Amino acid sequence: MRQNAGWIAAGAAAVLVAAGAVTYAVADGDEPAAGAPTADSADAGFARDMSVHHQQAVEMSYIVRDRTDDEDVRRLAYDIAQTQANQRGMMLGWLDLWGLPKVSSDAPMTWMGMGNAPAGEDGALMPGMATNTEMKELGELNGKQAEVFFLQLMTAHHKGGVHMAEGCVSRCTVGAEKRLAQVMVTGQESEIQLMADMLEERGAEARP
Repeated sequence: MRQNAGWIAAGAAAVLVAAGAVTYAVADGDEPAAGAPTADSADAGFARDMSVHHQQAVEMSYIVRDRTDDEDVRRLAYDIAQTQANQRGMMLGWLDLWGLPKVSSDAPMTWMGMGNAPAGEDGALMPGMATNTEMKELGELNGKQAEVFFLQLMTAHHKGGVHMAEGCVSRCTVGAEKRLAQVMVTGQESEIQLMADMLEERGAEARP
């Protein structure tokens, strides 16, 4: 497992490098040629929604780092927190660059045609997000119980994130944002497999 955790750390570093590269591409003014995206575009919607989605992943990661001494879980949590905080900063920066608001009166996922989906309950605003109750429970567990619950919550969170990122890959128009979305898909799918292995080591599995 320590070797696998090392691989994921290397992968996270590669994601950060790629993320920095695409940030530079947009800031350098090479995209989009026709002007900035509109407030109701997929580009803006993805940046807003994924920023919220990422923020919860960062919060979960820092919570579990205080609830366990297991180095593999702590390393994975740190990698997730750093990668997603970096990506969140990029997306919020793009919204600033485009002169667009960071919040919208539209329901989450409207840009994916899912604005009419039932509203999330107990703070789970988008697919895969943990509820307020689950976040509170994570903060009350320790050791192996905290590790398993974190891995289960983060697996579901990543699956929801992959779904959203795939939506941007197919709908967004800014090339750099589409590339970042693909980086998210690749990186989070890799982490989902890693977390499945870590859950199996702990006699558990992802929740349905």
